[in-house]
Amino acid sequence: MHAFEYHRPASTKDALSLGKKDEARYLAGGQSLVQAMKLRLSSPTDLIDLGSLNELSFVNASGSGVEIGAMTRHADVAGSKDVQKAIPALAALAGIIGDRQVRHMGTLGGSLANSDPAADYPAAVLGLGATVTTNKRKIEADKFFKGLYETALEPGELITSVAFPAPQRAAYMKFKNPASRFAIVGVFVADFGGGKVRVAVTGAGACAFRQADMEKALAAKFAPESVANIKAKPDGLNNDLHASPEYRAHLITVMAKRAVEAALK
Repeated sequence: MHAFEYHRPASTKDALSLGKKDEARYLAGGQSLVQAMKLRLSSPTDLIDLGSLNELSFVNASGSGVEIGAMTRHADVAGSKDVQKAIPALAALAGIIGDRQVRHMGTLGGSLANSDPAADYPAAVLGLGATVTTNKRKIEADKFFKGLYETALEPGELITSVAFPAPQRAAYMKFKNPASRFAIVGVFVADFGGGKVRVAVTGAGACAFRQADMEKALAAKFAPESVANIKAKPDGLNNDLHASPEYRAHLITVMAKRAVEAALK
């Protein structure tokens, strides 16, 4: 690990001021960043710990959905009665991220800013059509994820909250790595009624993406058989020791079918 200056700002304003430093990085849980620093894959000159910013840790429910602060821990999202009532699938997703340590340290904002290709939260953000709010602007889910560990965030820009609209029904299913519990493939399905359906996939590509063919089929009939015969193309999908592109393409169909089945229960 390379040397760095450690900062623990007392306010969001202070954090943003420190974020203007060259090669500064925000620490929002550290479940990915600290490991990357140990391997010298990331070498920030300044590490800005957001752990004391309580104003960024909250869950606000409304008639249309929930807004969750960027520094809200996964465990707090999973255990929130408001999230469980408004969007049960989102609470369930948060409850199966990593292990207990990860869920009690990792945060919503940290996960999204990192945009790990196998992370769970990106599937929920994209599948629910959430809006990411930063200190500068609001970013639609469809415009947020750009590529491998790449998002629409600008240098020094800080996620402050995410607004999730509540669907009529939704579910998330993933085929997980047995060691890390990351998604080899995960699929989030959300039905908003009126023929509006969103299907988001994580783990399969460089970043989370939507599956248009499945959305169209489910908009016509929200049932498992509607996606059972839709074959995802393996072109461009991840290829590693855990799964080939062809196997990941197969898993997209399997997980989508299971997610629809779960949403109908």
